[in-house]
Amino acid sequence: MSKILIRGAKVLGGEPQDVLIDGAVIAEVGTGLSAEGAEVVEAAGKVLLPGLVDLHTHLREPGREDSETVLTGTRAAASGGYTAVFAMANTFPVADTAGVVEQVYRLGQEHGYCDVQPIGAVTVGLEGKKLAELGAMHESAAGVTVFSDDGKCVDDAVIMRRALEYVKAFGGVVAQHAQEPRLTEGAQMNEGIVSAELGLGGWPAVAEESIIARDVLLAEHVGSRVHICHLSTAGSVEIVRWAKSRGIDVTAEVTPHHLLLTDELVRSYNPVYKVNPPLRTERDVLALREALADGTIDIVATDHAPHPHEDKDCEWAAAAMGMVGLETALSVVQETMVETGLLDWAGVAERMSAKPAEIGQAQGHGRPVSAGEPANLTLVDTAYRGSVDPAGFASRSRNTPYEGRELPGRVTHTWLRGKATLVDGKLT
Repeated sequence: MSKILIRGAKVLGGEPQDVLIDGAVIAEVGTGLSAEGAEVVEAAGKVLLPGLVDLHTHLREPGREDSETVLTGTRAAASGGYTAVFAMANTFPVADTAGVVEQVYRLGQEHGYCDVQPIGAVTVGLEGKKLAELGAMHESAAGVTVFSDDGKCVDDAVIMRRALEYVKAFGGVVAQHAQEPRLTEGAQMNEGIVSAELGLGGWPAVAEESIIARDVLLAEHVGSRVHICHLSTAGSVEIVRWAKSRGIDVTAEVTPHHLLLTDELVRSYNPVYKVNPPLRTERDVLALREALADGTIDIVATDHAPHPHEDKDCEWAAAAMGMVGLETALSVVQETMVETGLLDWAGVAERMSAKPAEIGQAQGHGRPVSAGEPANLTLVDTAYRGSVDPAGFASRSRNTPYEGRELPGRVTHTWLRGKATLVDGKLT
């Protein structure tokens, strides 16, 4: 592989520096660097980050290739600055065996736009009744360390306890979709003033918060690790904050859309705003931003949930839940966290690269931008502002809530172990 000289980039938003890539690693970081025969990328004014890592992505393959595939999903990831994604288990068949997770893992290796780490199901068929082959999936070629029934809650406390006990043996983590099913039967949106006015079934905050409270106590009892997926309420923030104050081994994520959008948008009855967990109130949004800034919420994860046109272009009650997010996540975080002064770019790198890589044990990712480290890098034109046009997405699906909305920032380059996957905003 040839040498690449990234010239004048603001590493983690700091002072301009040059970064020399030699093969798959960063050879040198400094000022006034030169390298004979190196490809030069002029990066003055742009911010250089370690490649982003998404702990919560739905790639849909196998089984729903009409909405996304490992190829299209990883191309979307590279477009958004990601060098590694964790693929959720709610596929068809469910990723609850070593065979299925190995299939997804190898598809990721074949396509090469980013690393793909499968997440294994906690229970067989996501049915919540019997533990899946956790040990076999961990020992497989995929080396699964994160397990989740995302899309469904592991609502049985005994099953959840057993899962936490099982993964403790090899340092794994259970990622919980916190949703008490009996409190959300028929729910269509956040329970509150807007749902009452619209006559839509309400999704109460307590349905999320009660599961989180139970699970952090189970994790404390077992001495295991639990991760909270797509935390969405101010009450959930307080529970996680309390748990961390007790030394409980809990981590949590927030999605970009829960940092920006509120349930007021549902007044349009546009199913693009239908998502699980639902969009909450402005109070919740502000609490989530503050919690991400102070570290109560550890990471940003996209919950990239692609759906074909026919599953979203229908009446609200019949529409599928979910939004695509890989290609807009960094822009939303720039608007909600950086431009508000809540985070600097080093903080963004911690929450979108280093910490998710640590939680998921993504080897070689989330590393510092320094000599000797793998050249997994993302270059961002932070001065750019433009309207979101889903027609240009690399994802197979277009169900974005940001269509036509002006957002800041644009990923111009992504490198995976020194190989460019995105150059001047175009996939290689």
